[in-house]
Formats: sequence, structure tokens, C-alpha cells
Amino acid sequence: MQIQENSPSSFGNPNLLDNIDARTKLASSNKMEILLFSLGTRETFGINVFKVREVTRTPPITKTPNMPDGVEGVISLRGNIIPVISLARFLNRADIPEGVGGTMMVTEYSRRTQGFLVHSVDRIVRVDWDKVRSPESVVSGADALITAITELPENKLVSILDVEQILVNAFGEVAIPSLEPVERATQASIFFVDDSMVARKEIGQVLDRLAVKAHQANNGREAWERLQAIAQRSVQDNVPLRDSLNVILVDAEMPEMDGYVLTRHIKADARFSGIPVVMHSSLSSTANRAMGQSVGVDAYVAKFDPVVLADTLRPLLSR
Repeated sequence: MQIQENSPSSFGNPNLLDNIDARTKLASSNKMEILLFSLGTRETFGINVFKVREVTRTPPITKTPNMPDGVEGVISLRGNIIPVISLARFLNRADIPEGVGGTMMVTEYSRRTQGFLVHSVDRIVRVDWDKVRSPESVVSGADALITAITELPENKLVSILDVEQILVNAFGEVAIPSLEPVERATQASIFFVDDSMVARKEIGQVLDRLAVKAHQANNGREAWERLQAIAQRSVQDNVPLRDSLNVILVDAEMPEMDGYVLTRHIKADARFSGIPVVMHSSLSSTANRAMGQSVGVDAYVAKFDPVVLADTLRPLLSR
């Protein structure tokens, strides 16, 4: 069941998003809260509340030379210079009117802060992750910048943006440096899951540098089904699962089943005993790390620093 919270008028107050501690409890129930917003069309978009620091009227933006297309310029926010991105320009929809951007959402992804220009914000809604679907499972020809779709009780579809892809389009991909291969890499194996195509590509490149075999999934439910199949084969072959699977790497927010619930399932299944679970997430706050710890993750890595990810995985894969 989806529960609507807060009136549209509440969004003029930056303190709206201060009560983060109460929202951390959602992790144990496979729920999340999304902030609904508009780009001046009839379509409704959403963004995870955990990634929004505040919502405000758009301040004066300073134009700077050599900015990527879609980046309007920069602003000074409490002594920090942050880029401001026009979501309307990135989506490039014919139905989006010119000049959208009177409201700004200040967001934090992977320790990077930026402003997103939108037409208006609506309210916060609470959704079940199992009601969130990948866009291609709902509509054909889904936009590449939409990572998931959910439906509100009033039969309104909400498109959840793939912010990681937007940031890559704006600022380019992270360069993957040379990395020392893992000792006994020919035997090491990792299972990773992430709903973002950008993240899966980046993780895959790191694991290639480490010379590690990998299996992957695109969402939490798919990952759990595949992990159970792998575990069942291990039982049938009478071989300890940890002999063939060294690490499980999970994203935090994913359609159908989030990483917190997936981790709880893994930790409750004796077949996965001794196999560490690493959470790899763009949600890098202390509260999110505490949520990961509460469900039993063995390490928490903020996206996306390839060296830190490699340094976290290497000792676990070498055991």
C-alpha cells in the first residue's frame, strides 16, 4: 500500500527533509519514499528522498565557460560551488516547455552535490519496492534516462530517473585505473547486482582489472532467484558454496527488492554462511551506512570510486 505524506506547500521549507532517521526504518520493510516532481508536462517524475538535501526556488545561476550541454552553470550554496543541471534539457522531450526550472532540488549522489532544475515539486509518497518495475516491463521504447516505473493509487505512473546515467551524460564516465589483480584470481568469483546500466558497466570494468570471474543481476529479486539457484547447485554437488562464490556485491536501492531486504535474505540462509556481503551505493550518508550495518552487510562502499571498491574487494576475494 502506498501512503502519501506532506502537502505540496511544505516544500518551501528546507527542513522538510530533516527527519531522515524515521525513514531509515523503511529499509526493513522493502519500502522507499520518493519525491514527486514535474517538468511542466502531464508526466510525473520521482527521485529517492534520501538523495534530496533540500528544495528551493532557483537562485541566480552563474554561467561559466566550457560547461557540458545541459549544465546551466554553478551556484554558491553555503560556501560550496555546485553545478546546476537542467533535467528538461537532458530528457529532451518535445512536450517539455521552454524555460522550465523555477524550482531547484539539491541532491547528493556518490558524495557529489548538484542542483536539478525542475518545474515544481508535488509531495512525498511511500512505495513498496516490489511495486517498482523496470521501465521496459511497463512500456515499450522506455527512455534511457528512466530507471524504474511505479504506479500511484490514483493510477498515475511515476517515472524514476536514472540519475547515475544523467551524471555520466553530463560529466563523463569515471576513468578506471590500472589495478593489481587479485591473488588466486583464477579461482575468485563475485556476484553483483545493480539496476543501473552505468553502475554495472563500471563494476564490470573494475572486476576485469582484478581478473575476477563475475555473475550479475539487474534487480534485487532477480539476484535472489539467481543466488538461490547457485546455492542449490552447490548443495547438489556437495560442495560448500563459499568455495565457488567469494563475495556478493549489492546495490541499496533497486526495483522489486532493495539491497537491504536482499542482504537480510542472504544472511538468514545458512548456505551463504561465510560469504561476505558488500553494499555499494550512491546513498553514502551515515544513516544509510547504519541501515546497511543493521541488516548485516560486511562492508559499505560509496559509489563510485574504483580504487576504494577494488581495495575493499581485494582482501575478501583473496581469502
